[in-house]
Amino acid sequence: MAPRIRAPRSLRDRAEVWLGDYAYALRAERRNARSRPDPVPFETGSERPVLLVPGVYERWEYLLPVAHALNEQGHPCFIVPELQRNSIPIPQASRLAGAVLRDRDLSDVVIVAHSKGGLIGKHVLAFDDPDGRVAGVVAIASPFQGSTFSRLPLTKPLREFAPGQGSIATLAAEKMINEHIVSIYPYYDTHIPSGSELAGATNIALPLSGHFRVLAEPLVIAETVRAVATLPHR
Repeated sequence: MAPRIRAPRSLRDRAEVWLGDYAYALRAERRNARSRPDPVPFETGSERPVLLVPGVYERWEYLLPVAHALNEQGHPCFIVPELQRNSIPIPQASRLAGAVLRDRDLSDVVIVAHSKGGLIGKHVLAFDDPDGRVAGVVAIASPFQGSTFSRLPLTKPLREFAPGQGSIATLAAEKMINEHIVSIYPYYDTHIPSGSELAGATNIALPLSGHFRVLAEPLVIAETVRAVATLPHR
């Protein structure tokens, strides 16, 4: 079993994690707004292809640190252009991802995803990959059990993560495909109090904290690259 979530003990320490996490997200937003990267150059490479799926309210550029590392190792990386900021329901986003797999004629694909993107990746495995094009999913800080924060008066896309309801419940029932998922997550996730451990999956808990800034952590990037290269063919 993966280590338990190790939340900072003091309120001050927790506040510092939250502030640091959102500072990272804000810098990413500003950087990407100034110079929006072209995804086409990432589509070259001779290794197994990768489909990048960001989290809720995120563009694919949030996964740039991971995409750069994967592409340097020879993995062509593709995006789901119509996903935009990923505010649509998980089943709809999953269908868009499945369409990219077919339209680009990709096979032996690994979906590399952050947060909500991991749920979309699992949904693709369960319902939207009839041709078996996806080898597996590498999910970074994904709320497979939902998030208790979704019970707060939040926007509709965030309420989709309510534990035991809707897409969270539907995906939780799909246990057989968990063996094709690698879940990488920090000991303390500011947005997922219960963590990202998924029964039956390969769970990799790392001594880190945050939700957004873990995407740029060398440990996370290294584990992601390793998982993409070693996931068995489906």
